[in-house]
Amino acid sequence: MSWMEIEILVDKAKLGDRAAYGELVERFQNSVFAMAMARTRDAGEAQELAQEVFIHAMRKLPQLRDARCFAGWLRQIIARMAINRATRKGPVFGTEPEFLDGVEGDFRAPDEQLVLAEEKAELHAGLRKLKDLDRATLEAFYLRGRSLKQMAREFETPVGTIKRRLHVARARLKDAMEGRESAAGAAMMELAV
Repeated sequence: MSWMEIEILVDKAKLGDRAAYGELVERFQNSVFAMAMARTRDAGEAQELAQEVFIHAMRKLPQLRDARCFAGWLRQIIARMAINRATRKGPVFGTEPEFLDGVEGDFRAPDEQLVLAEEKAELHAGLRKLKDLDRATLEAFYLRGRSLKQMAREFETPVGTIKRRLHVARARLKDAMEGRESAAGAAMMELAV
């Protein structure tokens, strides 16, 4: 198939001709799969990525200004979607099960568990001293693991305001916790005397 024929198919597909787009898919499916495979290094992932690329390209095809640029445009879509997929998925680490047999588990001694429990109790007591908005902001970010964008949607507030609220709430929590420590220290001093 010549590049002139590809141009004609692209123009037809832009006008909604599904058969023309099907021919483009047949013509480019091997090269799209190869590029996806080079980026993902996994045949199953590459197959899924290739399918997503063709679906995305079909939707966005009317935006392609020059039919002669179809192959390069398709490569850009593959690159962008591969990056998006990799960042959504995160890094994957693996190892042989035999290696893990020799690794000690996360074990805390009873005294460490007690200290940790006391620190948690103090933290929750400090959180209870805060105003509702400060407490809700800190709990959403630190305990429920919400991102700044998610919090902005939940609180119906700009991200910048969420950042400021976190900063202020942390400072207030620190003050509440230090007030608790200094009161406990004063009580201990009275007992010592």
